[in-house]
Amino acid sequence: MSSLVYDSRPCELGEGALWHPERGQLFWFDILGRRLLSQDGNGALAWQMTERCSAAGWVDHDTLLIASETALFRFDLPTGERTDLVAMEADNPLTRSNDGRADPWGGFWASTMGLQAGKGQGAIYRYYDGELRQLFDGLTIPNAICFGSGFAHYADTGESKIYRVALDAGGWPDAEPELFLDLGPEGLNPDGAVIDADGTLWVALWGAGKVAAYAPDGTFLRAVETGAPHTTCPAFGGAGLRTLFVTSALEGLSARALEDAPHSGLVLSEPDVATGRAEPAVVLD
Repeated sequence: MSSLVYDSRPCELGEGALWHPERGQLFWFDILGRRLLSQDGNGALAWQMTERCSAAGWVDHDTLLIASETALFRFDLPTGERTDLVAMEADNPLTRSNDGRADPWGGFWASTMGLQAGKGQGAIYRYYDGELRQLFDGLTIPNAICFGSGFAHYADTGESKIYRVALDAGGWPDAEPELFLDLGPEGLNPDGAVIDADGTLWVALWGAGKVAAYAPDGTFLRAVETGAPHTTCPAFGGAGLRTLFVTSALEGLSARALEDAPHSGLVLSEPDVATGRAEPAVVLD
């Protein structure tokens, strides 16, 4: 069983699904194609970027904060104007940005990884109150950044593990990360993730063609089959935040695999899955 096709433009590496609650609009990235993509009432939208971009948060109705391979920057949707806020590994040509999400304090967490997914080349940063601070390093493919009440999750896809870390009153890590899920024994690779209104973690599973739901204690609840083997990032949106949107990728799939999974690389949707939570705004001023 496959999810519905929301957008039929194929992405080599679709990522960074973000539902903008003020605009009622989904945004996502074609990382390798250097594009920001969306839809509105008039049809498909695309902004061509000068470098690989991968994740975003919303600042206000017309502004996104975007993570790229060299910086975090403000992006004006009506004009396409970019204003850099802070460099992020701009001096390292071997890495790019990967996952990212706004936290409940108005900060923005963003991860980096090696262009060839080199072991230990990845890190996770937080941008808050004008400061970019590295939180964790030595990761391979940092993913699944999402937030619950007083804690954050993140994954290292290369290890098949999802971690949980307590946060203090200002949203900074307040303890050592603890293992939340080890999906290695099942051969599963956690990618992007989001937490719904009930505290359930929904994580895209690269190579498995599904988004899996886990209770706050780590118990597996259920999975949504997407029909695209390389699911990458989920987001709740639509009316009542009841639709699960999922980006996917073509990367690494053979011609035979693409014949068997023609929805690969598309944005897919599944209605009435669960109720999401509106993404918090990134506070810049």
